Amino acid sequence: MQRARTLAIDVGGTGLKASVLDARGRMIVDRLWVNTPYPCPPKVLVKAIVDLVKPLPAFDRVSVGFPGYVRNDKVITAPHFGNDIWHGFDLVKALKAKFGKPVRLLNDADMQGLAAIEGKGLELVVTLGTGVGTALFRDGELMPHLELAHHPVHKGKDYNAYLGKRALKKIGKKKWNCRVQRAIKILHALFHFDKIFIGGGNARNITFKLDANMKLISNQDGILGGFMLWEPTRKAPLDVSRKVNSRKRMRRGRFRT
Repeated sequence: MQRARTLAIDVGGTGLKASVLDARGRMIVDRLWVNTPYPCPPKVLVKAIVDLVKPLPAFDRVSVGFPGYVRNDKVITAPHFGNDIWHGFDLVKALKAKFGKPVRLLNDADMQGLAAIEGKGLELVVTLGTGVGTALFRDGELMPHLELAHHPVHKGKDYNAYLGKRALKKIGKKKWNCRVQRAIKILHALFHFDKIFIGGGNARNITFKLDANMKLISNQDGILGGFMLWEPTRKAPLDVSRKVNSRKRMRRGRFRT
């Protein structure tokens, strides 16, 4: 598939995003997005994904970033959607049946990290959104996934409860920023990372000065990483702000001129 197009889908606790990438990993059109449906059992999510991508251009293969622990094409945990109803669900099989195309599945933070990292040393990716996602890379190679979001971090709270969307809304931006700084120090003591990349919808709320080994990353990396899932030896395009090839831009599940 030298000239294959990739449908990249970023499943989030708050929103579903999708776009089609060309053979060089660049978005052909801007991301399409809709709110994540709730409640969200497997059949509901699959239908929402299928409906979301209908306006998109043709594609040859599919990449999916999912907010939970995934292994061997199946969902192991889905904390935002309900672990009991999702455990063991073969999301790859379900989407293959709908699209008739090969599908690959990865944790959403892992997929975002594929596009964000520099490929040197030990690099940690942290996403701050509805919950907290993490991904760890060594010299560009993805390490086994750790669901640190559910690990206790402070006074019995796990990372999701400590830094997630609800915490930000409850305690406010100032205190939340202090928590983010504290969490970064803890993660550095744990991993001794060379660089940390911070993304997710709430990364825009960070107000403290970043150290030299910290970098804020674009949420578009959650889509661009879908290319890297199929082309691991190639680099994601650096200019994610380039104009798309279509004159039409997409937003909230519809075209906008």
